This record gives sequence, C-alpha cells and structure tokens, in this order.
Amino acid sequence: MPETLPDLRTFDGILFDLDGVLTPTAEVHMRAWAVVFDDVFAKWGIEPSYTDADYFAYVDGKRRYDGVASLLRNRNVEIPWGDPSDPAEAETVCGIGNRKNAAFATALRAGGVAPFPGSLALLGVLRGAGVPMGVVSSSSNAEEVLATAGIREFFTVVVDGKVAAHENLASKPAPDMFRAGAELLGVDVTRSAAVEDAVAGVTSAASAGYATVVGVDRGAGADMLREAGATCIVDDLARLLVDPSETA
Repeated sequence: MPETLPDLRTFDGILFDLDGVLTPTAEVHMRAWAVVFDDVFAKWGIEPSYTDADYFAYVDGKRRYDGVASLLRNRNVEIPWGDPSDPAEAETVCGIGNRKNAAFATALRAGGVAPFPGSLALLGVLRGAGVPMGVVSSSSNAEEVLATAGIREFFTVVVDGKVAAHENLASKPAPDMFRAGAELLGVDVTRSAAVEDAVAGVTSAASAGYATVVGVDRGAGADMLREAGATCIVDDLARLLVDPSETA
C-alpha cells in the first residue's frame, strides 16, 4: 500500500533543510569534501580511504567543523581543533573545514545552482496557502545558496551555520537548530513539520518534537531516515503536492 503523505498546508509552519532538500548543492558539498579528505587521508596515510558512505555517516547534516572531527575520530585521528580564523592550509579541524568551504564556494560560483523543480513547486503552493516557512541548515553558505538559487524570498527565517555559531547552538543531530527555527518563525513544533534529507537532520527535528518529519531520500537511505525518526519518506518534494498538476 502506498505511504500516506501529509498535506503540508495544514501545518502551522514548515522548516526545511537546504542542501539536498531544496537545492542539489548536497552533491557539490560531497565533491568538495571528497577532494579535501582524499588529500588529507593520502598525506597522513589514513586508512581506510574516504568514501561517500563516510559522508552520509559522519559529515552530512552537521556543521562543518563537527563533521571533520566526527570523521577523523572514526579513523582514530586526533588533531588540534584550532580556530575558525585558521588558514585553509592549517592542519587543524578548523583549517580542514575552511579548506572544504573554499572548495565549495569556488564550485558554487563557477556552476551556480537552481532549486529542484519539485521543491520549487511545493514552495509556491505553501506560500500561496500562507504557510510560514524557514530554513534550518548546518551550512554557513545557506544565505548565498538561497540567493543564488533565487528562492530566498520564500523564507521568513534562516537558521544556518553562522547563526548557530553566533547563538552557540549545538550542531545537528542535537535538536537546538530546529528548535531555534521554530521559535524564530513563531510556530509550535508540535503543530509544525520539518523536511530533511540527512540522518543527523532527521534526528535533530524528531528530537525537537516536530509533529511530522519528512525524510527526503537523496542517498542516505529510507531505512536510515526512518530509524532516525522520519515519519514518512519521499524521493522528491513533488510527492508532497496534493495536486500533481501543480508541478506544471
């Protein structure tokens, strides 16, 4: 039997992750991380080699420096944390994270980004229904990505990596960022929905108490998303349109 999907127009508010949910920038992040970690692993002789599975298990959905530390810890590698002002060549957690951010920014500005068609269609329907919307993203590049994709106007609130650092919010999978998003949007989490593609993000939203957590399977795996707390799974936000003709 097909899964029953929620009508997002019936919720007080919707909080979306960005990369992999609204825009295909998760792929740009993945490539940037691969370039950086392939280099670091080769230089330091770290085994086993970095793979896409590592991205989903240790990096996806987390703030940049937390992702670096999580992956290195899995390989029993400990290095100084450093400082966010560290240069990209610094052999610290922050230095490696800054190296990745530079690679991502270069790729984004070279190739641009457009929203997923199904995601754009859903945003239009929700805006037409007057549903308040926000973005909760661990990325420090969220504002630039939203502006480049031409969808910043849909959102009243953006809680990103920069806001999290400034407000001392714990990284996903902790509930802090999704709780903050709902508070800033002025909605009750128990009457709101979150939309996430990362296991860490689904865990964050579920722990924050959202009534519905939509898992978007762009590679993390439906079973993993359900285990983390997703109440339903889609592979495209167009599935959440009540009338499929709305994609036209």
